Amino acid sequence: MQFAGKVVLITGASSGIGAATAKRFAVLGASLALAGRNLENLQKVASECAVPQNTPKPFIVTGELTNEADTKAILESTIKHFGKLDVLVNNAGIIETGSIENTSLEQYDRMMNINVRSIYHLTTLAVPHLVETKGNIVNVSSVNGIRAFPGVVAYCLSKACVDQLTRCAALDLAPKQVRVNCVNPGVTITNLHKRGGMNDEQYEQFLKRTKDTHALGRPGDASEIAQAITFLASDDASYITGASLPTDGGRHAMCPR
Repeated sequence: MQFAGKVVLITGASSGIGAATAKRFAVLGASLALAGRNLENLQKVASECAVPQNTPKPFIVTGELTNEADTKAILESTIKHFGKLDVLVNNAGIIETGSIENTSLEQYDRMMNINVRSIYHLTTLAVPHLVETKGNIVNVSSVNGIRAFPGVVAYCLSKACVDQLTRCAALDLAPKQVRVNCVNPGVTITNLHKRGGMNDEQYEQFLKRTKDTHALGRPGDASEIAQAITFLASDDASYITGASLPTDGGRHAMCPR
């Protein structure tokens, strides 16, 4: 019950890391605002949140984060419903493949708009409310923000931007006692990569390769990323800000030999 009485807004909460994070925060007593594009999936996640007695049921709000009006509505409806905001988890994001030779400007813009611009916009809207509560922000980045990988240039760029946004915002908001951190997952079992274009066979091989590409020899589970997020958002991390926390089975530390 570390988050009893705290209001947590999670974007991209309808699946994957966002859904796992919602369930973890629920167990810890948080009042949840779950944002995403798929109402049916959000309702399913909300129904699976083990909400403690005397804790409000999750508040569901749909919208497209690349739409400025939708982003504003997500934040305003959360504040209207709960009256405050203590934690913002910027989780929504996409991945697409492509190298510097074949990634179009359209693809680049799509990746940057969803993975960076939408986070920037929602964060700017949320900051005044987080200042009031001395709350904090956790951004979901990637090991791709720390290390370079071939074939995903726009995705790597977008996640490096998330890491730098995290550090810059942390310094801007530290005088007001608002902390800003991010997690950097490695390969994690979600539907992200299939949405990014992998078929079932490719995805199976991709997961098998983690035996060699990740020091711990396996992909991560979304619940493991969720635990890192809730840690950074908790008072247990009260002296941590501007940090990028690799949650990647050691992949960030590895070099080919």
